[in-house]
Amino acid sequence: MVAGKVLVVDDDEKITTLLRAYLSKEGFEVDVAANGEDALRKVPQFQPDVLVLDIMLPGIDGIEVLRRVRQESPTYVVLLTAKADETDKVIGLTVGADDYVTKPFSARELTARIRAIFRRMRGQDEGISSPLTFRTLRINPARREVWRGHSSVSLTALEFDLLYALAAHPGRVLTREQLLARVWGADFFGDARVVDAHIKELRRKLGDHAAHARLLQTVRGVGYRFADEPS
Repeated sequence: MVAGKVLVVDDDEKITTLLRAYLSKEGFEVDVAANGEDALRKVPQFQPDVLVLDIMLPGIDGIEVLRRVRQESPTYVVLLTAKADETDKVIGLTVGADDYVTKPFSARELTARIRAIFRRMRGQDEGISSPLTFRTLRINPARREVWRGHSSVSLTALEFDLLYALAAHPGRVLTREQLLARVWGADFFGDARVVDAHIKELRRKLGDHAAHARLLQTVRGVGYRFADEPS
């Protein structure tokens, strides 16, 4: 039985060959692409559950690939970034990446992270939670839909999970570490600042701009809380 489908996009043949070997050994169906054009052709054909995407690609770069993929697909996206490219990480998360891995990386660790992603996906399917209705927001986990007033809000899978984790405990402060454990998984070993980038993008999509009355409030030095009132 196939554990899931992974598309690896990188112009370094050593990386794609290594990751194909590791992921295939774990039972994943794997395809690879060497440039942005090839990736954009393969995503609708292969329909990966997880896309491992290098930012520095010849031709169409990884950020543009991500932007176009996000217009059509909710697939989980892990960016591969150079160690010094902090700006690229932030841009990638803003455009819709779910996570990032810094080069050089361990193929074994990346494979473990992808295994964890699929465990969370299966857990979400098996444990559908109750809808949440607030004064300004409605969240339906069964259909993975969010409405603010009469307007639907389009979120990535991870953005939805992050919002639901906060909204399920209105008024309660959750630390970055708690959010990482609940949304990314207890075995996540990336940068805790990934939470901040996704909160910023959630605020943008929710139209949550007024600092004095935000739905997603920052508690300095601690974490975040959801501040809307149940209806």
